[in-house]
Amino acid sequence: MKDIGILNDVTDISEIKRALLIKVAKYSYEGNILSHYESIPYELTDRSKAVFRCCVYKERAIFADRVRLGMGRQPLDERYNENKVGQIVYVIPPACEGCPIERFNVTNNCHSCLAQKCVKACKFGAITKTPKGAYIDHSKCKECGACMKACPYNAIADTERPCKKSCPVSAIEISEDSNLALINEDKCINCGRCVSSCPFGAISDVSMLSNVIAEINDPNVKIIAMVAPSVEGQFGPYSIKQLKAGIKDLGFDDCYEVSLGGDITAYREAEEVIERVSQGKKTTTSCCPAFFNLIEKHYPTLMDKVSTTVSPMVGLARHIRNLEPDAKIVFVGPCIAKKNEVITRYPEEIDYCLTFDEMAAMIYTKEIDFSKYEPEDEVASYYGKGFAKSGGVAGAVMKVCKEKNIEPPTAVLCNGVDECKKNLMLLKVNRFDADLIEGMVCDGGCINGPGKAKPLMELKKDYEKLLKATENTEVIKTCDDTGISAVNMHRPGTHHE
Repeated sequence: MKDIGILNDVTDISEIKRALLIKVAKYSYEGNILSHYESIPYELTDRSKAVFRCCVYKERAIFADRVRLGMGRQPLDERYNENKVGQIVYVIPPACEGCPIERFNVTNNCHSCLAQKCVKACKFGAITKTPKGAYIDHSKCKECGACMKACPYNAIADTERPCKKSCPVSAIEISEDSNLALINEDKCINCGRCVSSCPFGAISDVSMLSNVIAEINDPNVKIIAMVAPSVEGQFGPYSIKQLKAGIKDLGFDDCYEVSLGGDITAYREAEEVIERVSQGKKTTTSCCPAFFNLIEKHYPTLMDKVSTTVSPMVGLARHIRNLEPDAKIVFVGPCIAKKNEVITRYPEEIDYCLTFDEMAAMIYTKEIDFSKYEPEDEVASYYGKGFAKSGGVAGAVMKVCKEKNIEPPTAVLCNGVDECKKNLMLLKVNRFDADLIEGMVCDGGCINGPGKAKPLMELKKDYEKLLKATENTEVIKTCDDTGISAVNMHRPGTHHE
């Protein structure tokens, strides 16, 4: 089983994260993670010098917390004793350092000008003029930004913490006692934007990697992987046909395409949207779990507008349950919020959730070479596979309407969280003109999820090429031929159930 050495030459945070996951995967496959997890920080760090932090002891403390996360545990911190059920994203306390505490700072661009516009703009007396330039007294500064807007030289920089700046729902707060980042779990939608934006890797998600491998090692368990539509391109220029064969060699008994769940989701969501249009009602999609959480927590009055059709992940899981009622089911995708969806809404239907980044650690450990596998059959349609990118859900709904000879609904594609918030606000104040909102929190869609295995620019070319090569373009026929049409596609507790 392939191992990884000391990280003396590694400085990129994504590589550091991957190395920790590889160690967790290796010992989990060997069945001795519980007796080795404390030694992993020492195996990856030089005993004599620090590479990433101020000292080797801090490096090991951070690595220890990452190992805990890889084993499905929370970081060691008193704040996490009473976490909310379903919270996936956490701050790693010893890693949260280095970010500027003072938000606004005067740069070398300041010319100590005579107009003193910054001084005049400040209502709190926080700025004074000195021979060397303007000076901000941070004990008086209220971080209103008036000085920055007033400066004619753009000499005042806004250095808001990347995690806080990236959060679309203001769930990142800063502790007054420690100056460390905190996550307000009542606001957090577990989208993972802060995980991607933190340059120190101080925010991460809880992993089910070790638990999944433990199930794989149990000879009495049948375990099935179902991979998200965005899987093509994640692990090289290989189609889903080759990927399915290779994924089975990770220890899974079978591998299904969640794109098939996309087909049945489009089929049933099209019917639901058309029904609502006839009643003069608006609809939002419900496939993106972060978008669903955004509405539930921050636009609760719009919950009746959310489609009752479940996500492709859930639809396919129900189909698999009909075929294999006793199997363990693992969803694998680029989405951190999917873990929240599994734990909070469908724990009885889906057992585990992994990101592609976590599966990449398994692939490395088991030395899987997808080029060596003979292609298997591809089941899903082009439109089911298209769920991975912005516009894919609405496009599939339109395709179903065309197949049924029904006038398609009008739709607005919300590519990224800012567009989602804008159109939800329009819907809230009854100024949304279209019939359907397709909401995707990640820019570009699921393909750009925070749990992807490679940078977007590296995987996008392969994904687009493989998607275009898909021959099956029939949604309804695909659903009927596979038998997935028989699945109940509505959320528990809705009037459609």
